[in-house]
Amino acid sequence: MSDKTLTRADLSEAVQRSVGLSRTESAELVETTLDLISDALVAGENVKLSSFGTFMVRQKNGRMGRNPKTGQEVPIAPRRVLVFRPSQLMKARVNGDAES
Repeated sequence: MSDKTLTRADLSEAVQRSVGLSRTESAELVETTLDLISDALVAGENVKLSSFGTFMVRQKNGRMGRNPKTGQEVPIAPRRVLVFRPSQLMKARVNGDAES
């Protein structure tokens, strides 16, 4: 796997280059977009980005788990988890399919 990671700063720089906004405006645009996505997910809404994928929050029930080191049973509390389902187009792009 690659050690490369895309950061907020990288996104801001890409927006600045492609749209022509100032560095500050680009950073604010990226930050506002990420805040809107986060707020929607916290509120329990799905976030669907066409040709990219869907972010969803799912509720997981509590259950009994097991500590792999000791074998002792441990209760796992109910929780909400973030799930991402990529679109068919994104799957094709990641897998290098010619049609994407």
